[in-house]
Amino acid sequence: MVVFQKVMERTHLYSIDEFGIKNYNYGALGFFALLIFTLLNVSLGYVTFIVEIDAVNSPVKNYADALWLMLMSSTTIGFGDVYPVTLVGRIAVFVMFILGVGILGAVGAVFANKLLGFADTNIKNRELRKQN
Repeated sequence: MVVFQKVMERTHLYSIDEFGIKNYNYGALGFFALLIFTLLNVSLGYVTFIVEIDAVNSPVKNYADALWLMLMSSTTIGFGDVYPVTLVGRIAVFVMFILGVGILGAVGAVFANKLLGFADTNIKNRELRKQN
């Protein structure tokens, strides 16, 4: 955890104001999260494509099918038209379920926090305390 904090301090993804509150650069964090999400989909889709293309009775016929499988897994929609039949393919889908939902949930939480302004309320409370 200490290493992560030092990395965050060096990247300047946040600044600390006079009240001691960390103000995150939500644009950079959102971009970074979506970049990781894209890289996971592309790489795990490729792994799934490689192991599923030679499997008997696999509905994965090309890379687009494998990428579609990863996107449907990461968003927990899972239409069921494309599914893995090998152990490695199933592990890749499981990893995408866990990481994809986590990343998309984090991005959604960041936007909800920015949209609804919960952090702004905290800052206003600190300002009022300072005035009193």
